[in-house]
Amino acid sequence: MPTPEERRKQHRHRHKQRVLRGISDELWGSFAAAIPADSDRSAEVRQFIEWYVRRPGAELPKRAEAGPDDEIT
Repeated sequence: MPTPEERRKQHRHRHKQRVLRGISDELWGSFAAAIPADSDRSAEVRQFIEWYVRRPGAELPKRAEAGPDDEIT
């Protein structure tokens, strides 16, 4: 049986958690709905940040195709 300290280490995140402020629930929901089904939001945000800071080999994430209800401006 693991010790209490071992249990705490098992439940810690590998990386420090970051918080994105100023993003409305509506925008976050639209983003979650637009990402590929086999991906996750954290991976998409991380990929964008890596591209934005010009990490070697980083590519801009692919956007979902516009749907009939999407505003195109």
